[in-house]
Amino acid sequence: MTEVYAVTKSFPADERFGLTAQLRRDAVSVPSNIAEGQSRHSGPDFRHFLHQARGSLAEVQTQMLIARNLEYISAKACAAVEERIEELARILNGLIRSIQRD
Repeated sequence: MTEVYAVTKSFPADERFGLTAQLRRDAVSVPSNIAEGQSRHSGPDFRHFLHQARGSLAEVQTQMLIARNLEYISAKACAAVEERIEELARILNGLIRSIQRD
């Protein structure tokens, strides 16, 4: 979710400790949760962390819409990040389903 870092560079300075920081934390949380879950070498633990990653991804999605509504980013930039979010959500959902079957 490095795209989030790119789009938040243009956010107003007074959002540095608000929406910018929150978006970046949640964006980093997605791959971090995947990595932590995988390192546990346990299906149930991995599934739990994949759900956490999916939750963080939903937070990024919501915050991007807020940023768009506040006109911090263009509709085009928001749409590009939204496409990436949808792609990652499909991947996460597939991983969760595959672990549930095992």
